[in-house]
Amino acid sequence: MSTTVTPQLEPDILKQRIERFRQVQSQIVTQVRRVIVGQDEVLDQVMISLFVGGHCLITGLPGTAKTLLVRTMAQTLGLIFKRIQFTPDLMPSDITGTDIIEEDPANGRRTWTFVPGPIFGNILLADEINRTPPKTQSALLEAMQELSCTVRGNMYKLPKPFFVLATQNPIELEGTYPLPEAQLDRFLFNTVLDYLNAEEELKVVDLTTVTTIPQADPVTNADEIVDFQQLVRMVPIGESVARYAVDMVRVTRPRDEEAPDFVQKYVNYGGSVRAAQFLVLAAKARALMKNRYHVTFEDVRALYIPVLRHRILLNFHAESDRLRQDDILRRVLEWKAAPRE
Repeated sequence: MSTTVTPQLEPDILKQRIERFRQVQSQIVTQVRRVIVGQDEVLDQVMISLFVGGHCLITGLPGTAKTLLVRTMAQTLGLIFKRIQFTPDLMPSDITGTDIIEEDPANGRRTWTFVPGPIFGNILLADEINRTPPKTQSALLEAMQELSCTVRGNMYKLPKPFFVLATQNPIELEGTYPLPEAQLDRFLFNTVLDYLNAEEELKVVDLTTVTTIPQADPVTNADEIVDFQQLVRMVPIGESVARYAVDMVRVTRPRDEEAPDFVQKYVNYGGSVRAAQFLVLAAKARALMKNRYHVTFEDVRALYIPVLRHRILLNFHAESDRLRQDDILRRVLEWKAAPRE
């Protein structure tokens, strides 16, 4: 049984595409490193999101360079960058755009004209997305899933590629709103930015307190990014690895017969089918970035927590025992080891 259908391409052409993929990946890292210090794991996950065609939720305290990271990635990729600063008074039409009435000076006739909102770009930075109520947050749902936007019954296609890179402060801070579960499920990763170590923080101070401001140069373009997304989907994955990825998602559901006792005790809802899809796609991108032509169990395990941490809902038992999603997912990784290659 084959789990993928790979288009037939000439070996030389395929080899050239893979070499170009790795060249661009290396150049992206080089350019981003001119501006961003540390956060290697976060950078890898953001690049995987871009190569998969998924969206990324970046969680971190203020001052951890969330916005700077997204802006730098947009500069490096040479894509159309738009930013929305989410505030409590932001309306859905401020994101999607709206129809206005315009009068033709020649004949005096009035017609509806659509004015596109900032959602019509390649990379959309939804800055502090949890600072606005769920009604406005949900304005992104159709765009994230269908790559389209509907205003007054008219559907408008978004440019390709399209990524939502959203930043949020931890929910414990004042003035924030939890994201709806349906929207959380559409994010490929929930990436966590932590504080830098002392040496990295010193390097940041050295870079940002002088007269010169580091800038990243573009190394690719929109058409090439779309080609890379197709290339990632062509990476083969064995049936045993794909089954392992599916099983790892299924055991987070407390009603599943294979779910361990601690999942049944602490989890209300587990990962969706979309979680298994994203886990396999992300593992394919990671394999290609690690100079491999096939997916391994390690690829699945390495991306398991960032793919699942925003997709499982814990109950009051977990809250009383002060357990977080990451704690449960680490226990799942320990409980269900990978089969031998």
